Amino acid sequence: MSTPTQELAAAGVSIWLDDLSRGRIDSGNLAQLIQTRDISGVTTNPSIFQAAIGNTEDDSYDAPLAALAARGVSADEAIFEITTTDVRDAADIFRPVYDATGGVDGRVSIEVSPDLAHDTDGTIAEAQQLWAKVDRPNALIKIPATKAGLPAITATIAAGISVNVTLIFSLERYDAVIDAYLSGLEQAKENGHDLSGIHSVASFFVSRVDTEVDKRLNAIGTDAAAALRSKAGLANARLAYELFEKRFGEDRARQLTAAGANVQRPLWASTGVKDPALPDTLYVTELVAPGTVNTMPEKTLQATFDHGVITGDTITGQYADAHRVFDELASVGVDVADVTQLLEDEGVEKFIASWQDLKSTVSAALAAAPENAR
Repeated sequence: MSTPTQELAAAGVSIWLDDLSRGRIDSGNLAQLIQTRDISGVTTNPSIFQAAIGNTEDDSYDAPLAALAARGVSADEAIFEITTTDVRDAADIFRPVYDATGGVDGRVSIEVSPDLAHDTDGTIAEAQQLWAKVDRPNALIKIPATKAGLPAITATIAAGISVNVTLIFSLERYDAVIDAYLSGLEQAKENGHDLSGIHSVASFFVSRVDTEVDKRLNAIGTDAAAALRSKAGLANARLAYELFEKRFGEDRARQLTAAGANVQRPLWASTGVKDPALPDTLYVTELVAPGTVNTMPEKTLQATFDHGVITGDTITGQYADAHRVFDELASVGVDVADVTQLLEDEGVEKFIASWQDLKSTVSAALAAAPENAR
């Protein structure tokens, strides 16, 4: 009998783990999850590295930090070294998956500094630095879909670098992200790059939409509002997939794919359920469609493996209902555009806060490194 994660992969969904640590790499846990849970990639962010390096029960960063302290590096330099090393080593573990899928999967993502979220030139420069430092073809450089991030996405793709566009909440911004990707491919073609080697995913956040919309629905307090609870996140993601099908079916995209380019796959992020009243696999089993990625925290991955019910495509037949949900949200007074802008702003702020926490943790660790290691 097949497992739910095998069934999910067979339905065309790439399962990526939304977590990484030196402990996972060194213990063999990451390799084991490839074999037993069908994961085919990893995503990281500042919060994930903060949790990993700040974990007092994991001593796997002690030696690297001591060695860096001996070199007298700054906290920023130490973070750059540690995170790129983790991503490089994870990419090596996933290299067989990358080879077996022709470069589609086996991907490991690393994010530019959140401090650069509104700095186009700084983002472009750091994306190039990260790509060169990791030095693995199966890396993805994560760039946020802020207004300043859009031209950085184009420039990074144009340089032949594969990109994970993150922090997408609205359909309007996703449309702009697709434009940024296609523009990057057009420039990459002019620059002489092999388009087949450039890959990208567009990370559309799901559960955070429900959290904010449901808070507003509860405040409205009507029966009509209550009936819409926990429906916005799925509707938003399904309409994103509808937009994906439309945009990559147009002549502009088709001309690029005919020249060897890859489509930019939708990736469902923030798929851990925040409301305990909801099924813990909701944002997995209800977002199944070919050519998508679902990046899951381990808790969601294990829940899916244990009791996820995969019933095939749960997106493309739901477009009319998703549009209806959006119409009804507007009719009860929920401003979805305001919701998604708030979530983008909060998302950047949260990553900046995690980044500052990470710098503080690393600074303290460098200062506390044994004198004899220096």
